[in-house]
Amino acid sequence: MGSFKIKGGTPLHGEIIPQGAKNEALQILCACLLTEEKVEINNLPDIVDVNNLIKLLAEMGVETERRSSSQLFLQAKEINLEYLQTDNFICKASLLRGSIMIAGPLLARYGKAFIPHPGGDKIGRRRLDTHFIGLQKLGAKFETTEGSRFYEVTTGRKLQGTYMLLDEASVTGTANIVMAAVMAEGITTIFNAACEPYLVQLCVMLVRMGAHIQGIGSNLLTIEGVQQLNGTTHTLLADMIEVGSFIGMAAMTASELTIKNVGISNLGIIPDVFTRMGIRLEFRNDDIYIPVHEHYEVETFMDGSIMTVADAPWPGFTPDLISIMLVVATQAKGSVLIHQKMFESRLFFVDKLIDMGAQIILCDPHRASVIGLDRKYPLRGIRMSSPDIRAGVALLIAALSASGTSIIDNIDQIDRGYQFIEKRLQAIGANIERI
Repeated sequence: MGSFKIKGGTPLHGEIIPQGAKNEALQILCACLLTEEKVEINNLPDIVDVNNLIKLLAEMGVETERRSSSQLFLQAKEINLEYLQTDNFICKASLLRGSIMIAGPLLARYGKAFIPHPGGDKIGRRRLDTHFIGLQKLGAKFETTEGSRFYEVTTGRKLQGTYMLLDEASVTGTANIVMAAVMAEGITTIFNAACEPYLVQLCVMLVRMGAHIQGIGSNLLTIEGVQQLNGTTHTLLADMIEVGSFIGMAAMTASELTIKNVGISNLGIIPDVFTRMGIRLEFRNDDIYIPVHEHYEVETFMDGSIMTVADAPWPGFTPDLISIMLVVATQAKGSVLIHQKMFESRLFFVDKLIDMGAQIILCDPHRASVIGLDRKYPLRGIRMSSPDIRAGVALLIAALSASGTSIIDNIDQIDRGYQFIEKRLQAIGANIERI
């Protein structure tokens, strides 16, 4: 596995463009299974997770043509359902969490799907109940042998629309259920649906393909099933997690940075949370300009209590940026309580930050109290390992701001979510190399 060697303490300067949204891309790629017509996808990120899903779809029988790193044409005329029972499919699909979202489209179109237990980041329990319960309510049946982590999903007849109240507002769970429901008979009502911009994008794409969906952008979706869907052209949003990562990086490294074409209207409260951390942002058309921050001071709540940054389902603060906010807080003036509610292992990377000199108390698996150093004591470079995508980038940001040289091992994790990251950072002055 590769490593990054980073010499910290160098301010960055210039412009950087965020990639297409990773989480949206995985949904959109799976949605292509719903039609036998050609689908064009633009602004596709060239990252490991996306590329692995494209390879998996190709081996299932989907025709793929990548005309550039960001443009892809897919056509799912015929799917080899027998391949889905092979050891090769089980191995490859189980390494990729996004593979779970092929179930809904395959059920809708063929009445059958095979799902290995998906992989992804090791950040705590990541239940699949929402997927299974939602598809079962539409008429699907799940079968698995004792001790197996492989599921066969079938429907004896066409999926039937129904009412369902999701047990949690799961993004991938909602996407899977929506993709199954668009071709079910009758009307499906989904309450407590996830409403992230990526879900909005998926629903808008499906409507262009001929689906009937009402309530897009809310947590109550009403879907009237159709017989078939058509091809379309779809352009992905900018990745909001990259946008947030670059904001945090600019503040931590005291850099003047412009983040281009961010899709400000789709960022929700993300800019507001960074503002509460004392980071000044200027919106210039669809760009975000961050001036040099020699210091940034955390706000307190109106009653004077310590600022808490917590994740929540959209339109709350996305959990994928909690790691970034924790790192940013280490060099702020003031204290912050970071509360990661969703995943009990996501904060365990703080031991690396403590080794770098950060003042952090890990209260429990979900909460960390950060005492900002106000740059009086810069972080110091160390050797560390990336445990998952988001923590890996948080450590990279810490290393860019630190005094001395850092080595980050296991950067395959970072490559899963951030394309050509060292080249893009080198272009704005970062002293980083892949070794």
